Amino acid sequence: MTQQDSGKVALITGASRGIGYGVAQALVARGDRVCITGRGEEALKEAAEKLGADRALAVPGKAHDEAHQALAVERTMETFGRIDFLINNAGTNPVFGPMADMDLGVARKVYETNVISALGFAQRTWKAWQQENGGVIVNIASIAGVGASPFVGAYGMSKAAMINLTLQLAHEFAPRVRVNAIAPGVVKTRFAKALYEGREEEAAAAYPLGRLGVPEDVGGAAAFLTSDQSEWITGQTLVVDGGIFLNAGVS
Repeated sequence: MTQQDSGKVALITGASRGIGYGVAQALVARGDRVCITGRGEEALKEAAEKLGADRALAVPGKAHDEAHQALAVERTMETFGRIDFLINNAGTNPVFGPMADMDLGVARKVYETNVISALGFAQRTWKAWQQENGGVIVNIASIAGVGASPFVGAYGMSKAAMINLTLQLAHEFAPRVRVNAIAPGVVKTRFAKALYEGREEEAAAAYPLGRLGVPEDVGGAAAFLTSDQSEWITGQTLVVDGGIFLNAGVS
């Protein structure tokens, strides 16, 4: 059976594995073509091959590198001729500990990768296609950005900034481009292993829905936010957390 073709194209950062790859899978499954980025060239190449050589383009590089941002947008336009959807998923969290002892250089690195890179990709995508043709931007934030996040404070701070970036871009880019964010709870990825490895059953028990998230949960949310079914939604942060916030304030 010939795969359906939506005619739409997405640029997804940090998509060699985990949430980014889950989003790419969801969009390819409905007929989109994708450009995926990531730091590891081999892992990214393998991810593109799994998605389908005719459906996926891989552009390796570091998200905060402006030359890489420019190349990813340029290659996507050259290959597919459009960028309907931008999914800003690339992120880092290289430190685990109290804010009081945090190296400020590390905090700057987190902010540069998690926030400034998202703005850079949004600016370039806007100028290359979306300003004239419309589209959607989805920023992958975190529930760490909407509440206190002990021991991952720099990460939480950056994700709070990403949520506000979503508001700023949604206001400025309307009505041509819708901009929303997704704030996942703990999703079972290599990135989040420190939060559940060796204690997954205990960690999952805190969630009213009884399990941790998987990349497909976020992929489904991203597919919705880039669909016509959400065409009157912008400037919002969709919390995808298995109900963990229902426990807030419960003793």
